[in-house]
Amino acid sequence: MQESFIDSGVLFRQHQFDLPLNYSEKDGTRITVFAREVVELSKADANLPWLVYFQGGPGFPSPRPDSKSGWLKRALQDHRVLLLDQRGTGMSSPLTHQTLSHMDDAKQVEYISQFRADNIVRDAEAIREALGAEKWSILGQSFGGFCSLTYLSFYPQSLHRVYITGGVPSLTRHADDVYRATYQRVLDKNKAFFDQFPSAQRRSAEIAEFLRTRDVKLPNGQTFTVEQFQQIGINLGRSGANLPMYYLLEEAFTETAQGKVLSVSFLQAMLTEQSYQTNPIYAFLHEPIYNQGEASVWSAHRIRNAEYAEFNYEPGKPFLFTGEMVYPWMFDQMQNLLPLKQAAESLATKSDWPALYDVEKLAENTVPVTCAVYADDMYVEMDYSRETLKGIPNSRAWITNEYEHNGLRADGERILSKLMDMGEQIGNLPS
Repeated sequence: MQESFIDSGVLFRQHQFDLPLNYSEKDGTRITVFAREVVELSKADANLPWLVYFQGGPGFPSPRPDSKSGWLKRALQDHRVLLLDQRGTGMSSPLTHQTLSHMDDAKQVEYISQFRADNIVRDAEAIREALGAEKWSILGQSFGGFCSLTYLSFYPQSLHRVYITGGVPSLTRHADDVYRATYQRVLDKNKAFFDQFPSAQRRSAEIAEFLRTRDVKLPNGQTFTVEQFQQIGINLGRSGANLPMYYLLEEAFTETAQGKVLSVSFLQAMLTEQSYQTNPIYAFLHEPIYNQGEASVWSAHRIRNAEYAEFNYEPGKPFLFTGEMVYPWMFDQMQNLLPLKQAAESLATKSDWPALYDVEKLAENTVPVTCAVYADDMYVEMDYSRETLKGIPNSRAWITNEYEHNGLRADGERILSKLMDMGEQIGNLPS
């Protein structure tokens, strides 16, 4: 593909970097990391400061944006933006069931273990040096915010400003604490949805019972189960999700000569929802993004069964959707995850994960950090975010219930503008 293109007065320039898979083995396996530079054409030759975007996930590429909308519109006013496809995503040596298929289980574990925030940040540092940027600012959405605090922990000297939206993690808590909090948030979102659409409760239970008593296949031939259906509740944490969810349920069934069946369009939508099939990093590492010298041991699964058993469907009881949790049964049911089951089990019990944050260094922070913290966030617990920010000097939080977790996508121009203004108020402090 071409190295650059212009759209609506904006220059897009592609970059590829040859980097180590494991930074402690620099003569070992290499990967390609892709990043897209975006700058207004009229400013392409200007000495603009860089702003690097870290996507949420883990396991998803940077957006392929419209050149004049959302947060990017605001960023391009005074920055040269770098959209980073984090390692294993998009065009950065994508990690899929296909790329892992030639490895045995042990090699799969060794390989997958290199795709957490610590190495994403090492990649960014190598790219900064390659581009000749003395310092740059970073914007992290959701998991991208986790990466931002890892960056601030280990390379604060490389950062001018840090902006985080919906992604201030706990620095020390076990994944069990995270899921205890987020399951409660998911209960809240279920209540809000079913209060708005009482008939959706009946329809959801009808679909679940249909799946429980029949062998229903998705378009890829995979058996569709109640547990898989529950997982579409991940959408309830995003603004404007309730009405599309209702419409989807409303049209779930169709009449045939053999009777009522789940429609082809509904089943296709259910398969499309299973991003784990094409982006297995999310399934593998969603719990290890919290691990530092400890194992998760299928945290969400354990906490659900021990403390939130109401999420386990039973006929005659209220139906509940789940959230963004991952479960061991996914590697027994989802077609593209089946050959990766043993690696998933090994990663769930792996305890020698390195540290992701340096609490002591963060306690001495001098880099302005401004964050949008969403009061009703279903994915990142507000109380834990506030707990973290108390230990980071020169950090400020805009705590708001105006937005859900996807606020940056919903109203990015306003949100980034506010965070930038807040960062200017903190000012540049001497390092």
